[in-house]
Amino acid sequence: RRAFQRLADGGGRLRVPVVFLTNAGNCLRSAKARELSQALGLQVSPEQVILSHSPLQLFSQFHQRCMLVAGQGPVEENAHNLGFKHVVTIEALRNAYPLLDMVDLSRRPKELPPPTTGFPTIEGVILFGEPVRWETSLQLITDVLLSNGNPGARLQDVPYPHLPILACNMDLLWMAEAKMPRFGHGTFLLCLESIYKKVTGKELKYEALIGKPSPVTYRYAQYLIQQQAEKQGWKAPIRRLYAVGDNPMSDVYGANLYNNYLRSAQQDQVQAGLKRGPQAASPQAEVSLELRNDCNNSVESCKSILVCTGVYCHNGDVPKGAEARAAETVFHGHRDFCFDPSLAEASYVVQDVDDAVQLAFKKENWS
Repeated sequence: RRAFQRLADGGGRLRVPVVFLTNAGNCLRSAKARELSQALGLQVSPEQVILSHSPLQLFSQFHQRCMLVAGQGPVEENAHNLGFKHVVTIEALRNAYPLLDMVDLSRRPKELPPPTTGFPTIEGVILFGEPVRWETSLQLITDVLLSNGNPGARLQDVPYPHLPILACNMDLLWMAEAKMPRFGHGTFLLCLESIYKKVTGKELKYEALIGKPSPVTYRYAQYLIQQQAEKQGWKAPIRRLYAVGDNPMSDVYGANLYNNYLRSAQQDQVQAGLKRGPQAASPQAEVSLELRNDCNNSVESCKSILVCTGVYCHNGDVPKGAEARAAETVFHGHRDFCFDPSLAEASYVVQDVDDAVQLAFKKENWS
């Protein structure tokens, strides 16, 4: 609260453009804004909140397709709010094809159900976040991919390339009340990728990977920050962004990756260090170009500030020295992002968010 009091004016309104960038996606933007408002003691609007899936509203080429959505929370409402017109949940698919979900003996049908008729062909998959019953989602998503969207049928050959997959939130781990980090959606993606490769012998591919550390997500954050600055009547262009977070492999890695993107964008290069070339990078580059046309390009850098009140702790997972980094750092990021140990090193390390705000003010010569 003390940190955000520094950022607010006497009326409790933020005097500095701020966005809240989270890899959570199992709630509505409005609900997260209310939660933040109560926690921080100031008014946070939904427009200041970026959930892991928020940039999907830019992927209009998929909005008219029938999409299978996986995750938890209000997945249907989230999908509709993002612009998707036709969605099918894992539970709806399971109800339509009850013979597919066979791991949990207590949920197996006791009698053979009648054949399913009239169920729509699925044309793509959206992975919003980690589901509750992993075995059910892993099985049914794999069925959809292997059947080209008709899980009641059996194809002679595995269709490849498979249906488009849009995935949000690549966090392998996240910190909760437990003493050790918990599995995140990145762990679920790792399971799905491994199963698909083992079954088909082919690589699972994504049309988009969004959420931190994706450059698309940070580009979207910049876009919203610049919109706020205009509404607040800022005359001077924004030159520097400060990204504060507690996860070196997500918050810091993404901020540094985006900083590299900003530098390369100044040289008219769109790629931001993605490993796999056109398959992984082109949809992200396309969105980045779209955003570039929508806002000015005054931003020159994105500084990462790591706080020690969450996943990261001193002497933790980012050893010092280039040789030590290469030898010892375990990369928790997604396989489609190249691993550069230097990107997991923050521009600055401070104790908490209040220190981070004071550091940014000092760097910007703000009182």
